[in-house]
Amino acid sequence: MSGDHASSQGRRPSADVSVRVAWAEDAPAIASLQLRAWPEMYAGLVPAEAFPSGPDAVEAATAAWRDSLARPRDARSRALVALERNRVVGFALTGPSTDPDRDPVADGELSELVLDPAERRLGHGSRLLQAAADTLRADRFQRAVTWVVASDDALRGFLDGAGWAPDGAHRELDLDGTGAVRVKQVRLHTDLG
Repeated sequence: MSGDHASSQGRRPSADVSVRVAWAEDAPAIASLQLRAWPEMYAGLVPAEAFPSGPDAVEAATAAWRDSLARPRDARSRALVALERNRVVGFALTGPSTDPDRDPVADGELSELVLDPAERRLGHGSRLLQAAADTLRADRFQRAVTWVVASDDALRGFLDGAGWAPDGAHRELDLDGTGAVRVKQVRLHTDLG
């Protein structure tokens, strides 16, 4: 996940930008974007060699995305894509909260917010976050939560500016199952009313 504010690189977004629900045909673009973005998003936290790479990784990720988009785990699970022209530059995942201390009827979750590293600070993240909130609202969630890496001050600042705040919950993920790669996260929440 990464925040994005007004262009600081002198680039301006195209007039042809949008956010829509992802289609199965978007699977290759989403998979490729995810595999490009993750190493930067988790740099310094996860060793570079831990990330899948190469044609086999893209193929496997594409198949997983195609299956996920065709058969979501819940009717309220949504994948959204940010587009510039017809090119996927970001994606977000929304659905019911899976946290045991949350109500899956009233509490939604933004489980991913990923932008192409080359497309940050052009407004795509803001549009994607707003569309995710609108989607959660349309699915009748009253509140939303998201988990962010505790040390990701840029993303936390971006979400704070959009009305998200820490709710006191935190967790540590064991990414490789051995305890060697652990990532600390904090939970943020917002009222969708």
